[in-house]
Order: sequence, then structure tokens, then C-alpha cells
Amino acid sequence: MADHPSGPDDILPTYDRVGPTWAQGRAKSLFERNWLDRFRTSAPGPRILDLGCGTGDPIALYLAGCGCVVTGVDGAASLCALFAAALPGATVHHADMRGLSLGTRFDGILAWDSFFHLAPADQRAMFATFAAHAAPGAALMFTSGPAASEVWGHVAGAPVYHASLAPEEYRALLLANGFEVLAHVAEDPECDFHTIWLARATSA
Repeated sequence: MADHPSGPDDILPTYDRVGPTWAQGRAKSLFERNWLDRFRTSAPGPRILDLGCGTGDPIALYLAGCGCVVTGVDGAASLCALFAAALPGATVHHADMRGLSLGTRFDGILAWDSFFHLAPADQRAMFATFAAHAAPGAALMFTSGPAASEVWGHVAGAPVYHASLAPEEYRALLLANGFEVLAHVAEDPECDFHTIWLARATSA
């Protein structure tokens, strides 16, 4: 990792610094719509926890427009401020998703293009955090890479770290933490080649 200009610990400071610039160019075509619809209709109720919520536009705005009650969590203060402006009255927590403990359970937990910025060990630990915030039957959806890897991309010209576990490990972690896999598509061509996991809590 020493050969690379960023690592997982740089993600939150980077997004806090360049996030507003990135948000201006963020695709708003809502290519995620089909998966978001599948997620919200899999949830047993309207309470949605959006981990790594960013500005809330377009995903949280879309979910709210569909009747969901969205609670945002983001570790970048600048993005939390934009989320609050985009969804007046919605709750947003300026917090790191790692070790999050809100003391509340939700009908749906979403970690879209956020969870994959965590280091592998932190991703493994997040499944207990997902479970702690999941109401009975809650839907969980997150994006990952298609295979075990560490890669670097860019956000508003700044380097950012991404990591993924192997699909078999994600399946094992979901099962061990009380989730069943409803769907998994690697590099979905109908969703800008995102790799998506959708699961349901089988225990509370």
C-alpha cells in the first residue's frame, strides 16, 4: 500500500474536502432505480438507514419520494450538511459507519458505493453492525467488488481506496450474522456495472 497515495484512513478526510465538488458531477440519472425498488419493496417497513449517505441526491431523495423515512450516516461533515439541505427534516448523523451504534433498528440498511471504501478487516466487522441495526426481516443492500481485491480510483481528482472480499466470504459473513442472500449480481450491466448484494435479516 505504500506505493499508493491513499488508503482507507484517507477516505473520510478526502470526501470531506472534495465531496461537494464530486457531488456536483455525480450522475443523477438514477441508474440504481431498479435495485433501489427491489431493496425498498424487500424491506418490511419504511425506516431506512443509509450508510455513507453522501449528499442524499439522488438515492435518499428517491427513497424519500417513495415514502421511505431515511436516516443518513456519513463521516464527511461537508456531505452531511448537503444531505441536511437536500432532505429538510430528515435525520443525518456525522459519524463513521465503523462501530456505529445508534440504538435503533431499521427496516432497510443501505451501503451503496460506501462500504467498499473500508479495509477488508473493517468490512468483516461491519456485518455485526448491520445486524445490530436490522429490524426483523430487514433488507440489507450493499455494493462490493466482483472479487477479492484492493484497487484505487479517483473522486474529483483525488485518489480513493476500494477493497472487496471474495463473494464466498461475503456469503459466509451474511449467514453468520443472520442474513440470507436474496440476490447477488456481479458487474450488473444494467446498473453501471456495479456488483450488488441484497439480503434479508432472518434473526433480530
